[in-house]
Amino acid sequence: MLHVKNLFDMGREGQLRLLHFVGRVYSHPANGFELRCYHLAARLARRMSVTHLGFCRVNENAAPSPADSWLRVLAVPRETGYRKLDLLRGLAGATPFSVLNFTRRSMTDALARLLREERFDIVLIEGVQMGAYLPVIRQAPGVPPLVVCDWHNIESEILHRYADAAPGIARRLYARRAGFSLERFERRFARQGDMHIAVSERDRDELIRYGAASVMVVENGVPIADFPPDELAAGFTPGKRFRVLFVGSMDYHANIEAALHFSREAWPAIRERLPGAVFTIVGRDPVPEVRQLGALPGIEVTGTVPDVRRYYREAFVALAPLRIAGGTRIKILEAMAAGVPVVATSRGAEGLAATPGVEYLLAETGGEMAQAVVELSRDAQNAARLAQAGRELVLQRYDWARLGDTLADRLVSLIESRKAAGS
Repeated sequence: MLHVKNLFDMGREGQLRLLHFVGRVYSHPANGFELRCYHLAARLARRMSVTHLGFCRVNENAAPSPADSWLRVLAVPRETGYRKLDLLRGLAGATPFSVLNFTRRSMTDALARLLREERFDIVLIEGVQMGAYLPVIRQAPGVPPLVVCDWHNIESEILHRYADAAPGIARRLYARRAGFSLERFERRFARQGDMHIAVSERDRDELIRYGAASVMVVENGVPIADFPPDELAAGFTPGKRFRVLFVGSMDYHANIEAALHFSREAWPAIRERLPGAVFTIVGRDPVPEVRQLGALPGIEVTGTVPDVRRYYREAFVALAPLRIAGGTRIKILEAMAAGVPVVATSRGAEGLAATPGVEYLLAETGGEMAQAVVELSRDAQNAARLAQAGRELVLQRYDWARLGDTLADRLVSLIESRKAAGS
């Protein structure tokens, strides 16, 4: 286990201690999952001592940036990629592949050792993928910590949806079997946590249906301070705002499918009517199929970028063209915070308190996407109206500072209730 510490107060006497347990360290967040982990932990660290334990890539520098003096990281190296044996065990056994993929002896040993050496009031598990470690947490010496799970998505729902759209009968059958296996695991896990966190009311209702006794909603958000007021995006303006922008990790199957489908079904019509526009796909680790899109006219694939805000400043529209999705999309909230109009499918905008035609434009098919993008490029007044409404929604509801403080209040209350019951 790699110990990575900044100048960090290891916990003043009487201060609550939280172990943030994740599948991948977030010292340099680059996708929606990591951004949620990072920003919530940053707010929690104002109220309690936070230790972060997660996997990192072999030879990865997991050290936090100098600005993150609150972040203590314990990183366990893990080879990337899938193990074929886990794929087979996931089909035949009771533990689904997506959980087996994050189950390693090295992490079991690191977690058990940490719980022997230090006392924690709460373990916050990020995602059901880390659910196989729950017995290790429950066996912690002394008073076991409370276990809280943050469900970024209902993962089995995404697999069920993927099974309906996957190319090839073999993939569809595997995804369907994997989806049912994961749903059974989710149901068991939901009944074992002390509290669960959902990203939307819709996901909260599903967890209650699973049998979870205590569920609170903490929606996704954006750091509003990173998006200061700027001119709202106008229509297509060569040299200034010329990008049709899609942001998301390009090693994630839902984003891969969306990028490929939009490029085939919508982009040719947009390119014909707006020859100066550029379709920019921003996101880390693009798979070969996505990289190959960069050879098509007017399409740019960037991979990881140091600051996505530059691309928002050059965009006249941002897309969420997902057909397979779950949870809520941080990419939509970022675009709204940046004052960029959004075009999204119903699944792309699922879980957000946004109204089609008010804060974003709804478009389901490739033809509808193309039409919406072209119309926005030619109607600066409507583009500005959508951009302003979207930004106001984010300011009122989706600021990480407010969301993180709400979670901190609930966790402190949970511990106080436990102490009162114990006394």
